[in-house]
Amino acid sequence: MIADDHVLMREGIKQLLEFDGSIEVVCEASDGQECIDNLIKYKPQALLLDINMPKMNGIEVLTEIKKKKIDVKVLILTVHNEVEYLMKAVEIGVDGYLMKDSESSELKKAINVVLSGESYIQPKLIPALNSRLVSRDVDKEKIESLTKRELEVLIKVASGLFNKEIATTLNISERTVKNHISNIFKKIDVVDRTQAAVFAIKNDLIQL
Repeated sequence: MIADDHVLMREGIKQLLEFDGSIEVVCEASDGQECIDNLIKYKPQALLLDINMPKMNGIEVLTEIKKKKIDVKVLILTVHNEVEYLMKAVEIGVDGYLMKDSESSELKKAINVVLSGESYIQPKLIPALNSRLVSRDVDKEKIESLTKRELEVLIKVASGLFNKEIATTLNISERTVKNHISNIFKKIDVVDRTQAAVFAIKNDLIQL
């Protein structure tokens, strides 16, 4: 199955895949909801999933597939090479991740790999993924070094609250807030509130 909101993209991929008769495209979808409906209706073995789609994007579709326990191998095929998309997809449980500028031979290889039960990440994306995984482990250690109160203060800072507001919300003095913020900055290795907010957002401590 191919899920992509661009008709020409779906038609082009379908022709490439079916050219030698080794792969059959049994259904298509132009948005996230249609994708879920057709997965249930047609039961394809593999899904080529775009990230940018109306109604539900690819990440949301992948989440829904896992939640509904739909039996299909999911290979994200996208223009996005940002590692955050890849990280999110890997965390949810994607079977493969490939860029749309790939050769048709690599796409077919990726499909066969995921159908065999293995995972496939495009080789050129692996260094960025490994780097982000290392960075995430370092960030996890930093977060774990924070006390419960420091974590609360960090979340308030990242949410845009001023010291006086944080003090009122947590029922502590402004001086205590300042001390907490100073300790937080040292522990997570940042120098200002903006960097602290970025750290909190990157590590899903707050939702935008």
